[in-house]
Amino acid sequence: QLQLVESGGGLVHTGGSLRLSCAASGLFLDDYTIGWFRQAPGREREGVAWISHSGTVTKYSDSVQDRFTISRDNAKNTVFLQMNNLKPEDTAKYSCAAAKIPLYGGSWVKEQMYDYWGQGTQVIVSS
Repeated sequence: QLQLVESGGGLVHTGGSLRLSCAASGLFLDDYTIGWFRQAPGREREGVAWISHSGTVTKYSDSVQDRFTISRDNAKNTVFLQMNNLKPEDTAKYSCAAAKIPLYGGSWVKEQMYDYWGQGTQVIVSS
């Protein structure tokens, strides 16, 4: 059973940066594509970034494009989300998720496509 543990969240001022990590154990992470999702209070969970098995293909939501960068180190069984130029609207609980099956087109944003989820890490951006 694959387990995912997120870390790196915290409190940051507007314009600041954070780097989230998603560490996997139990199975080889490179068998899975990984998505980062976030959920703000009172809002639905949304996909913000996705990375292919090898890391050669990445996708982002419009709201984080050009500010967030997803990457992975399969040797360390870890996926990262570098978040720059953070805004108050980025405040949310961020979770990573692993999908075994290939994801095409816009399917990466669909929660039901993922097999495993982490517990999440809180990000708060103050204005």
